[in-house]
Amino acid sequence: MTISCQSSFQNSKDGGGPEGSGSLYLVATPIGNLEDMTYRAVRTLQECDIIAAEDTRNTRKLLSHFEISPSMLFSYHEHNKAASGPELIRYIIEGKNLALVSDAGLPAISDPGSDLVALAISHGIPVIPVPGANAALSALIASGLPTTTFTFAGFLPRERKDIRAVLAPLRSAQGTLLFYESPHRVLKTLEHLQEAFGNRRVVLARELTKRYEEFLRGTIEECSAWLDEHPPLGEYVIVVEGESKEEAAAAESAWWRELSIEEHVAHYEANDIPRKEAMKKAASDRGVAKRDIYNALLERE
Repeated sequence: MTISCQSSFQNSKDGGGPEGSGSLYLVATPIGNLEDMTYRAVRTLQECDIIAAEDTRNTRKLLSHFEISPSMLFSYHEHNKAASGPELIRYIIEGKNLALVSDAGLPAISDPGSDLVALAISHGIPVIPVPGANAALSALIASGLPTTTFTFAGFLPRERKDIRAVLAPLRSAQGTLLFYESPHRVLKTLEHLQEAFGNRRVVLARELTKRYEEFLRGTIEECSAWLDEHPPLGEYVIVVEGESKEEAAAAESAWWRELSIEEHVAHYEANDIPRKEAMKKAASDRGVAKRDIYNALLERE
């Protein structure tokens, strides 16, 4: 096992890597309200030699607002990271200090910044966080749901089978769950959450820190009905209550736990329940959609 230790605090004027190389700064930017930009973030962006941005057009507006004129502004995003990452690392090794920003909030959260961080660490380059606004944590602390333990899941995948694979292990999580979602997918995501978790309490936080900031609190069904009448607008954080201790205990002692899906359905059929109703009951027991049971049975035929 290899252990590395980065213990020295770096000032952006001082190269902190091997043989006088520079450092990588992860600079938080506002998620909507420009007043959330910190003094340290402004100073770091002013002093770094290079700024790498997810979308340079958005970042130029931010830099202009704070009268920051970077020597070099690079594009770094999901589609060019394979080429841009090594180039940015080369600049740091040559002694340049680089600040990485995302379109909003903390870089490396639901964006490819994490890949650049890993690449920097592999080259012995100091990685220095400059904290600030974050949508997920802002939604969590204002949600009214428990904050002691939580899981950040980010954006769900696009394909249904991949969505199920992400949500299935989260069903038994007793901590609060945090998801990101765009306005045109939020209703569909609520449908997936209800299929996976049942009709739990949720909080939908949108346009955080902006003029039309809004928190919608209720069950998944209630929030879905509201959005049917009020078309979703803005980016959302979906905060979902975790499994209760009572639910966890009930699931642990469930009579069907040791049964396969075929055996579970067969148990109801043996009690003169029609196959379709047996599949529906098995799905309800397991907290999944009826079609998941149907598809699982098809795969085994």
